[in-house]
Order: sequence, then C-alpha cells, then structure tokens
Amino acid sequence: MSVIKVGKNNFDSVKNSDKPVLLDFYADWCGPCRMLAPMIDEIAREREDVIVAKINVDEEQELASEFGIFSIPSLVVMKNGKIVDQSVGAKPKAQILAMLDR
Repeated sequence: MSVIKVGKNNFDSVKNSDKPVLLDFYADWCGPCRMLAPMIDEIAREREDVIVAKINVDEEQELASEFGIFSIPSLVVMKNGKIVDQSVGAKPKAQILAMLDR
C-alpha cells in the first residue's frame, strides 16, 4: 500500500479505519523529515496491515494543532481512533515498527 496524503477533509476516514494508522507529521523544508520519508514509504509498502499517512504541518496547521504537534517530524500511531503511541524526531525503522506493534 502507498502512503496517503491526509488533510482535514479526509482525516476522519483514515482515523476511523479498522487498521492501525501511522501518521507522519512533516514539512517539505524539514531535513530530518526528508531523512525519515524513505523509511515511511518502505513501511507503507511492506505493511499491508497498516495505513500510513503523511500530514504536511504547513498545509494542515489546524490538524497539527489538534494533535499538539510542536516539533517535526512527529509520528503518531492510532488504533480504533485513539492515539496509542507517539514520538518526535527521526527514528530508526525498527523503533517505528515497534510503535506499530504495541
């Protein structure tokens, strides 16, 4: 599955998914975000059981605010519409996968 670009108008359909959701809050100008992007894409391709979504904080400030995002990259894992894990900063792929498997 590929990464889904999420905004305010399609967020509810992603949030209410039966599958776990990995949200990647990023900005195009953010160096660590760009370093993390290939791993996020890889996880999306490898994990059919997870929805991987990217949210551009510059374009979706209201959504970023709802999640209390102050630093990027920020990763949020949701299950059944609720936040179950989150982290700030670039992480190794193994740590991101561990967040998904909790």
